[in-house]
Amino acid sequence: MWAGVDIGGTKTAVVFAADPPAVLSRAEFATLPEQGPERVVERIIQTIRAGGPAPRAIGVSCGGPLDSAAGVIQAPPNLPTWVDVPIKAIVEKEFGVPCRLENDANAGAVAEHRFGAGRGTRNMVFLTMGTGLGAGIIVDGRLYRGTSDAAGEIGHVRLTRAGPVGYYKAGSVEGWASGGGMEQLATEAAAAGNTSLAERLRRNGKVTARDVAEAARSGDAVAKKLIRGAGRRLGEALAILVDILNPERIVIGGLAMRMGEDLLAPARAVMRREALAASVAACAVVPAELGEQIGDLAALCVAMGEM
Repeated sequence: MWAGVDIGGTKTAVVFAADPPAVLSRAEFATLPEQGPERVVERIIQTIRAGGPAPRAIGVSCGGPLDSAAGVIQAPPNLPTWVDVPIKAIVEKEFGVPCRLENDANAGAVAEHRFGAGRGTRNMVFLTMGTGLGAGIIVDGRLYRGTSDAAGEIGHVRLTRAGPVGYYKAGSVEGWASGGGMEQLATEAAAAGNTSLAERLRRNGKVTARDVAEAARSGDAVAKKLIRGAGRRLGEALAILVDILNPERIVIGGLAMRMGEDLLAPARAVMRREALAASVAACAVVPAELGEQIGDLAALCVAMGEM
């Protein structure tokens, strides 16, 4: 049996599988990054222990930056209190089995390449597009890590001199085209009124990307505009990726799975306008096929040594 741990900016999941992609059991709990890593790490250990006999190996998928070789989480933007957490050493000491750590975008890329929308491709890019935004890159059928294990940090690229903050940078791709960035823009729009999002702001003190998606489905014009705007900024990032990497497929998780063509149609339109025509013609942009299961299978791929 394998165990996978998917650590996100808002939630953490622990899954067990004997023959992925089939999952035997799953547990989920809030990450609460402002409280630091100790509580979450203890919950992870308790959950794995409650799963029965020690698994063959444990895989941890988490946003970067991190040191996958040393197994250390190094203060990702959406987990700012997780500073140099030696998750590999902690877990291996508890269970006496191998623990592997991987960037969530890399892990998601491998999962979609093996089980999902990237099957059969030689060159593909996977975008997380969750609370943050990162990319996992497959070149000639293999994961591309870069010189310092930091390839694919498209979220850090600046699109505008000012704008919502993502990856510690105003106007970045992550600021404009991630769940965290959309939350900033939606909360600001809700405060101005003239949208059903205003009630969500009064009730919860903020407006999430999920709130925006639900409001848009109900016909809220402001929510639809926010999604189109995020889509256009996403398209600018896609054009950069297409021009530099010339992939045959770009697979997008997170918001793309929930917002669909409302987000992807404007993104493709901008990509077609901005990128080289021949490269655009060779590249399909699609939502992740694994759906809400992608984080689970990504962590299991890490456990299985698929990286």
